[in-house]
Amino acid sequence: MAELSKQHCEACRADAPLISDEELRELMPQIPDWQVIVVDNIMQLQREYAFKNFAEAMAFSNRVGEIAEAVDHHPAILTEWGRVTVTWWSHKIRGLHKSDLIMAARTDDVYAL
Repeated sequence: MAELSKQHCEACRADAPLISDEELRELMPQIPDWQVIVVDNIMQLQREYAFKNFAEAMAFSNRVGEIAEAVDHHPAILTEWGRVTVTWWSHKIRGLHKSDLIMAARTDDVYAL
């Protein structure tokens, strides 16, 4: 299987399928620092990233915003002094799509830069 962050992120339609439990189990090892959470009965992916200061946290948030805008798929981003929390899910299907895992992996790539 191709590295998750290199896979195609497709725009999610309202009739797109949620990710299957089997596919989720198969792909999560590629993004081991992410947690599956449930908020208002909606499965989401969330990770907190650490930084030395607010400026670094803000720069990271902006880079994540850029990769999100490039594929028209946008996370929740909470930027605080020394940390950023990123949450991915597909609003149209009220849950997780494979694209959310792809974007989580791409977010990790941005952090690694």
